[in-house]
This record gives sequence, C-alpha cells and structure tokens, in this order.
Amino acid sequence: MSAINLDVTPAKDLPLRDDIRLLGRILGDTIREQEGAAVFEIVERIRQTSIRFHRDEDHAARQELETTLNSLSRGRTNQIIRAYSYFSHLANIAEDQHHVRRSRAHAMAGAHAMAAAAPREGTMARALKLARETGVKQADLQAFFASALVCPVLTAHPTEVRRKSTIDREMEVSQILSLRDRQHLTPDEEATTEESLRRAVLTLWQTSILRRNRLKVIDEVVNGLSYYDYTFFQQLPRFYASLEDQLADMDPVWGTLELPSFLRMGSWIGGDRDGNPFVTADVLRQALRLQSRHVLGFYLEEIHCLGSELSLNGRYVSISEQVQALASTSPDLSPHRQDEPYRRAISGIYARLAATAAALGHGEVARHAVGEAPAYASVEELSGDLAVLHRSLMSNGSASLSRGRLRKLRRAVDVFGFHLASIDLRQNSDVHERVVAELFEKANPGTGYDTLPEDGRVALLLEELRSPRPLTSAYLDYSPETASELAIVHEAAESHRRYGRIAVPNYVISKASDPSDILEVALLLKEAGLLRPRDGEMNVNIIPLFETIADLRNCSRVMDQLFGLPDYMRLLRSRGQAQEVMLGYSDSNKDGGFLTSGWELYKAEIELIEVFKRHGVSLRLFHGRGGSVGRGGGPSYQAILAQPGGAVQGAIRVTEQGEVIAGKYSNAELGRRNLEILAAATLEASLLHSGQSAPREEYLEAMEELSNSAYRAYRDLVYETDGFERYFWESTVIGEIANLNIGSRPASRTNSRRIEDLRAIPWVFGWAQCRLMLPGWYGFGSAVNAYIKAHPETGIALLREMYRAWPFFEALLSNMDMVLAKSNIAIASRYARLVEDQDLRDAIFPRIRREWEDSIRQLLTITEQQSLLDRNPLLARSIRNRFPYLDPLNHLQIELLKRHRAGDRDEQVVEGIHLSINGIAAGLRNSG
Repeated sequence: MSAINLDVTPAKDLPLRDDIRLLGRILGDTIREQEGAAVFEIVERIRQTSIRFHRDEDHAARQELETTLNSLSRGRTNQIIRAYSYFSHLANIAEDQHHVRRSRAHAMAGAHAMAAAAPREGTMARALKLARETGVKQADLQAFFASALVCPVLTAHPTEVRRKSTIDREMEVSQILSLRDRQHLTPDEEATTEESLRRAVLTLWQTSILRRNRLKVIDEVVNGLSYYDYTFFQQLPRFYASLEDQLADMDPVWGTLELPSFLRMGSWIGGDRDGNPFVTADVLRQALRLQSRHVLGFYLEEIHCLGSELSLNGRYVSISEQVQALASTSPDLSPHRQDEPYRRAISGIYARLAATAAALGHGEVARHAVGEAPAYASVEELSGDLAVLHRSLMSNGSASLSRGRLRKLRRAVDVFGFHLASIDLRQNSDVHERVVAELFEKANPGTGYDTLPEDGRVALLLEELRSPRPLTSAYLDYSPETASELAIVHEAAESHRRYGRIAVPNYVISKASDPSDILEVALLLKEAGLLRPRDGEMNVNIIPLFETIADLRNCSRVMDQLFGLPDYMRLLRSRGQAQEVMLGYSDSNKDGGFLTSGWELYKAEIELIEVFKRHGVSLRLFHGRGGSVGRGGGPSYQAILAQPGGAVQGAIRVTEQGEVIAGKYSNAELGRRNLEILAAATLEASLLHSGQSAPREEYLEAMEELSNSAYRAYRDLVYETDGFERYFWESTVIGEIANLNIGSRPASRTNSRRIEDLRAIPWVFGWAQCRLMLPGWYGFGSAVNAYIKAHPETGIALLREMYRAWPFFEALLSNMDMVLAKSNIAIASRYARLVEDQDLRDAIFPRIRREWEDSIRQLLTITEQQSLLDRNPLLARSIRNRFPYLDPLNHLQIELLKRHRAGDRDEQVVEGIHLSINGIAAGLRNSG
C-alpha cells in the first residue's frame, strides 16, 4: 500500500510525500505478511482503481471499484476497512511531522540568514515584534501578563474514536520519523529505524482500534491525563522559558522578571453533568484525586532527577543560609552527602512531597523518601522551597544550573499546583430550577417557586441569598436529583480545602436565559459555603452559557439586568469585578445554521462589550468551540483575531473537544505550537486590536441580510420540512454513532429522536460521515443569491470587499472553503438512498444538492478563486490525496448499514460499521 500524488508536489513538500510513501509501503508489507497476499492484492486493486477514478474521472473505474467492494465477504470487508483506516492514521502522523519540519526549517532559515526571517504568524516572537513596532510600552506588556488568562479546556465528547493504545503506537511512529528527519543516518541506522517503524506498524495492525465496552467518565479522565505526559508537563514550562528569554533579549529589564503563569489548563472531564447522569460527586472526587496523583508523581520524579544533578559541594561554592536551613531540617543524614547541601535539601523536599501525596490519599510513592517529613500545607510552600534553591544558585554564579531542570520544575509547580488542571462544573438551568424549587418547597411549603414570574424568582432568590442561614436541612429528605446536585457543590467545597480554590474555580450554566438562572447557582453555592453573603465573597465564578440563537440575542439583556442587582455586584467585587460569559458555537449552529450562528455570536460579543463597559465589569469570554467548522472549529489564531475589538480583554478560554485533543496535543512539538498560538493571538487581540474601529455600517447591514436569508433557508429545511428528522436518522450513521463505545455521554439529552434534543456533536459528526458536512455551509448559497438579487449593481463587489477587509467575514468564508472541499456530493447521494421513503428522499436531497452547488459557486465568486482551497494548496492536496482512501470506506459503510438495518446482527457487520466510522473520522480529521 503506498501513497498517491494527484498533482505536482513542491520541493518543500517532497519529504512529506516520501514519509507517506514509506509508511504506506510498510503498512502494505504488514498486511501482506499478516493477512496473506490475497488480501494485499485486494487492497492494492481497490487503491489503484479509486485513484484512477479520481485522477481521470474514469466512471468505468468507479463501476469496477463498486463491483470489487460489493463482492467482499464480511471478514474481508473488515480487513479492507482496517487497512484504509490505518493508512489515514499514518498519513495524519506524516502530515503532523511535516508541520513540525516546516516550522523548524523556518526557524533555521532565520537563524542562518544575514537578516533574520520574519517570525511566523501565530508565534510569540511575531506578537512581541508587532507590539514593539506599534509602540506598546513595557508597562502595558507587564500589565497584560499580570492579568492575562489563556486557558484551553479539555472536554470528553463522543467523537474521540482513538484508543490510548493506538495513540501510543502512533506517537512512536511520529518520534521515529522525527529522528530520521533530524539526523544523517548511516545505512545501519537507516535500517534500524525502518525496522522500528515496522514493529510499530505491526503492533498497530494487531491492536484493536475499537473498545469493547463503553467508556466510563473515569476512563475519560485517565485518557485526558495522557496528554500531560505527551505534551503539557514538558512543553508548558518550555513555552514560558522561551517567552521569558525572548522578552529579555528585547529589553534587559525583563531579565530580572519572572512572568506570571497566565497560560493554564482547564478540564470539563469529571465535572460536566449536563445530560450526563454518570458524573456525580464521587466521580468529581475521583477525577480530582487522579489528577493530583498524576501531577505529584511527575514532581517526585523531577525532584529525584534534580537531586542527582545538583551534586554541588559546599566546599567549592557558596551556599545561602536558606539552603543550609533546608539541608539541616532534611531527614537525609547520609555521611556521603554531608558536603552536598543541595542534595540534602532536595531530599527533604522530596520527603515532604511524598508525605503530601500520602496525606492527599495517593498511597505510597514509587520511590520511598529517605525519612519522615511533614507534608506541605499548600503548593505555595513547595514553590517557596524550590525558590530557595533558585536564589542560591543565582547568587553563587550558577545561573545556568538554575535555568535547567529547576527552572522547568518551578514553572510546572506554578502552573499545575497540586490539582493539575482546573475542573469546571456544568449543569443545565432546567435542573437548577427543579432543585431550587424543591429546596424552597421543603423549607416553606406552598412557595411555588417554579410558578413565579422572573421578577418574583429574582426577589425570592435575593432574599434567600442575603440570609446567612442554610436553606437545606439534614433532617429533610430530598429527591435523588436534588441530593446529587447538593453533593456536587459540597464536593467542590471539599476540593478547595484539599487542593486550593483553583481546583474547581468555575460553574457553567447551560441554557442560561434569565438572571434567575445565575442566582439559582449562587444559592446552591451558598449551601456549600462557597458563597458567603455577609462577607460578600464568592469562591467560584458563575458563568452563564448562551448557546441557542434566541439566547445569543438575549444575552446582553440578561447580563444588564444581572449587573443591575447590587447584591450580585457586591459578590462580583470578590472576583475582581470580572465576569466570564460562555458562548456556545455548537448548539447555535444546530439551531440556526452556520452563517447565522457566526453572525449572532459576533453581534452578541459587541453587545456584551457595551454592557460590561457601562457597568464597569471586565469581560472574559469562554468560547465553546468544537473540532469541526460546524461547531465553531477552524484555525484558532484567525478565530481569535476575528473577534470584534474589545472582546479579548487579556483573557480567553476555549474548549478543546473530541478527536481535536489528540490531533493538537499528542505530538509534543505540535502541542507547544498550538498552545503558543492561543497565547500569541490573545496578546495581539488584547494589545494591538482592542481599539480597532467597528466594521463599516455597510458590512453590518449586508451581514444582517445574509444571516436572515441563511436562517430562513436552514430552518425551513431542518425544522420545518416534514420528515426531515427521519431523513437525517436514515441517511446518516447517527443511530450507529449513538451506540459506539466512544464516550460516556449519551448522544441525546433525552430519549427522543428530535433534532432539538440531539447533541450538537453527533449532529455534526453524522453529517461528516456521509461527506455532506451540512452544518458547515447550508444556507450560504441561498443567502448570497438573495443578496445579489436585492443588490444587483453593488452586491458582489461589496461582498468581495468584505472578504478582503473584514477578518470576521474572511475567517467565516475560509472555514466554509475547507468544509466544502472535504464534502463529496456523489457519495452523499448514495447515503441519501438509504432513506426508505423515496418521496421523502426526492423531496429533500435535491434541495441539499442545489444549496451545495450554489454555496460553492457563490463562495468562489466572492473569494475570486478558480477552485476550492486555491489559497491553501497544501491542504487542498492533502484532501484530494485522501479521497481515494476515503471513498472505499464510505462505500463499505453504506453496504454494511444496509445489511444491519435489514436485520443482519452479525458481530462482524456491527464491527465493520464501527471500524468505518473510525476510518472516515481519521481521514477527515476535524469531523466532530
């Protein structure tokens, strides 16, 4: 099995072509050795026929391909699916490695050139260069870093289709490719590395891609911890060290300063209860314990290594009194280290940290301490001891020693604490309403909270919030739902006592639509002591999530009313007069379509900026973006810079979801690059673009017209066409996705099949699998057609100007460009034939096809491209080169779906469907 090349490859991309060919050849050899020559020959015949069809549009080849695929036995079918799935995975690895290669080539070209090459877009070097060139003062930069917060939040969602076992082997392949790329190998070394590649690929082939059992939440927590080993433990400290060094090179004053840890990690895994009945107080407790054990294990290993390195003898170097004090209180009494105070001090630090691990319930550590020592009461005590070592080394001329492992460890402790990542709580406002209604009714029968109008609810909630007494009673029985919700907030309070307030700092409210939704959570927090009305203190940020079109249009009113409540503003002062708001990309898209979702999000931000400014409150936005464009995905750098001026006020949080987590963070260097992009974009948006002027009025008016037309077209299809719900379930793999063991969360919030109740993730994932990508473009063609019809003289010219001059519109169309390039209407038409009712099929699919054609035509007209992705040739080649490997998977998936839906319950049929879902997702990459 080898790679294809449908067009001429530029010289800079030849290494990518060579890597893909090498991996394809090794995979082919593995298939031949493991499954026999007959299977290999079928794989090759399918590959060559599919290439012939795509290259020459040879329809005889298409017929030949279908005949071959239809003739496969069940066992052969699954072997072919596995072959093409693994090729997609291996091609992804090669592409990721090529991104690293090109970044290194750019850095080396700049280092060796007479005049250094300009820093690349999305790097801190470029952001700092732009800041210097535009006159940003050092004081302003310091103020930014002092108050900034950049936080990627990892979430577990049912689109992650890779197991850790396969990711580990794929990382091994990536590391071997990197070694081959960076070293000149002898023939023997070349043979050795290829043999290592063959072992890794063989292991992959013999490892199941699928899980036999559905994941539990704790399994998702453990999977999430893997990315700290892969990337975050090493790369976050490296990021800070590099940034501090760049600042010092820019101005020596920075050399004496240590940056605050403004880039931190967040998580929803173990705290997100919205629609997931398996997230409980016990699960939250376990998640926090696992996180803490993981990070303390990392510290203990690093401190052990540090002790091996710092063998400095007190007879040769000066030792600070503070280090001497640490050494004197250390349980390390070995005469062999009598003259090595750093080692004795580090042994004491290790012993205290081991005691801390035991105190937090983590059991015995792998490597025992030399003796007993008191546990650390807080992470600040550990940081203080490490700072003592740092100051002593700096003062005795050993700065280079402090800049090694110790520097990275000190930063890691500051970033990760004893908690590793902050876990957000999340729950739906409907649940809060039921719980609060029950609490009031139990305390005072006849209150009828759930029947009160909004102003009545607010008045009652405020009255209760002013009271220092609890509303709950240990002598009353509550429903299981209420008991569970109370247990969660009490567990959050306990986590603050064990790990510090940063362990659980946020509470997100899904489906927020009124001020009472926020106050209900405030009441629940008060019951756990996380909010103290007499002191005016709140230990947790309460974050409303506005996620439907109606919610986005309403959010500024909600926040204006909330800020008009003196009681709430008093509490907000304890949070630094800062309020976070979360905006939902996924559900707003499912509700109103791609164009309208993007526009309503943009308008909501503008309105929120005005409301917050008027009330003197700092705005922090939390962007609930998914991996696919239909769920707010796309390049993070462009997305952040496309925000309206003032939306990024030095702080931003962004969800990282599903298979995107593995795509971004399983490769260490790519992971660091993605973290740096978030930080660089936040700096640029905050300091360079915050005061940028609003778009021209003509742009806003045009966008409003486009959005209205797109909304009507989308709603008319999805929510107002009879039978569309049935069409969706029958023409996609949504039913099969719901049963795939790839996440703990159900696919729908309820047991219904209504689109309204379906989660946005499987909604988008289902359309991606059938290669239609409908959530990423539907309605655009109709919108542009209507706009040009209404403005025949100026319409296209203005839209082209908007694309060139307005980052928001440019990002919107660029993301749509990519989605449409990944779609394939011919394959989508074959999925449409899965719909049993021909009249329903004939009523809906031709509408979708026309909209798809109109959307591509109008996109090309506005962007002035000859074909999709003209401006991104590398991505265009990648997508085109993948099609011959994706098409057979789609064909086989369709045939398996037919058998399964006809009543064939053979285990191989079910396994084949699930394997095909995995392979197609891998080939498309950002599909969920």
